Amino acid sequence: MPPETEPTPPSPPSPPSYEQIQQQRAIEVMRHSRIDTRTACLLLLSVLAVFYTLYFASAIILPMILALVVNLLLSTPLRFLHTKLRLPKPLAALCLILCVFGVVGAVGTAISVPATGWLERAPEAINTLQERLAFLRGPFQLLNSASDRIHNFMTIAGGHVDHPASVTDTPDGHVIVVSTPGGNGLDRFSSSILLGTQAFMGQFFTMILMLFFLLAQGDSLLRRFVEIMPTFADKRRTVQIAYQIERNVSQYLATITIINSLVGLVNMVQCWLLGMPNPLLWGVMAFLLNYIPIIGPMMGIIIYFLVGLFIYPSAWQALLPPAIYLCIHLTEGETITPMVLARRFTLNPVLVMASLMFWDWLWGIFGAFLSVPLLAVFKIICDHVEILTPIGHIVGGPARTTPPTPLFTDTSNLPGDRQAGQDD
Repeated sequence: MPPETEPTPPSPPSPPSYEQIQQQRAIEVMRHSRIDTRTACLLLLSVLAVFYTLYFASAIILPMILALVVNLLLSTPLRFLHTKLRLPKPLAALCLILCVFGVVGAVGTAISVPATGWLERAPEAINTLQERLAFLRGPFQLLNSASDRIHNFMTIAGGHVDHPASVTDTPDGHVIVVSTPGGNGLDRFSSSILLGTQAFMGQFFTMILMLFFLLAQGDSLLRRFVEIMPTFADKRRTVQIAYQIERNVSQYLATITIINSLVGLVNMVQCWLLGMPNPLLWGVMAFLLNYIPIIGPMMGIIIYFLVGLFIYPSAWQALLPPAIYLCIHLTEGETITPMVLARRFTLNPVLVMASLMFWDWLWGIFGAFLSVPLLAVFKIICDHVEILTPIGHIVGGPARTTPPTPLFTDTSNLPGDRQAGQDD
């Protein structure tokens, strides 16, 4: 008889994944947390007050937020200049700011001339587009007539609002009354452009000034903040939040910038091969629009199609540049970006889109650029604050199997008094 074989011992259970740990923490918080109606109302009013402040104080808050995000992007090159090349932090910060905005200024100068040329040709382009899109005139007329009927019905239902009228005498003695909704349109447009330019330059100067001091003295601010934390656990949690925000958001911004640069380069090459004028302009536009999820590439496809209608003799030829643009975007958005960012930056796509629409409504185009980094910062804070753990779990995207890399292996390296650990 064959010898009896000993049964193989069962394999030890695999350790829980990072996602499972976060889910268990969220369940425990939900099990032990009870929020009464009064607390919920106070929390809602506090959130609304914060959003109210962000909206009406955007002139000063938005440049600071932009400076914080750019600071995260430049933190790695600053550390290289300071530790490897032994440059003082203020000098390294000044060099980085001059290099970054020097490149931005050079590219802006290069595309400003063709962009101005396209703006000057706008009336001609509109006439050409109307001729090429004549087959859509019927549906658009139906939509316009329906819109006019709705507008007339709402005007009758809500009461007619009279505009100030101007009286003009004709040579034959008749009097013409012309309703004018306001003053001179050209004067209003010129003054709005002037005021907008002044506001932008003021906010840009504020951002540059804030960015310089963040790069030069940001570590000392964090160190002082950590020192006033009462317990060792609070100190460690604060440093881990700051580290993960810097690590995750800076890696995301650097990776997305590289990917967007490749997208802009490929689009510039395809515009050059297809004979579109000013390929650098359209490549830079594709690079910038790719920072805005979903909506940015859609706008790029529409712009490429309209430019193609103005350049090529037929509408079918005009479909070629946006079709290639769409293929490039699908390849980048569905293959390259998820493959690169899957293990380091995961957010719920529904909340990414909601964040995009909310910040675009609140702060315009700059809010759209900041929507994903701000959502990532919010998730990192929620993951480390116990009461907010369920919210952080909801904001998270696909399951991640590895936890974030800890900042310190030796707890004695944390700032503050080592004896503070006895308090917790």
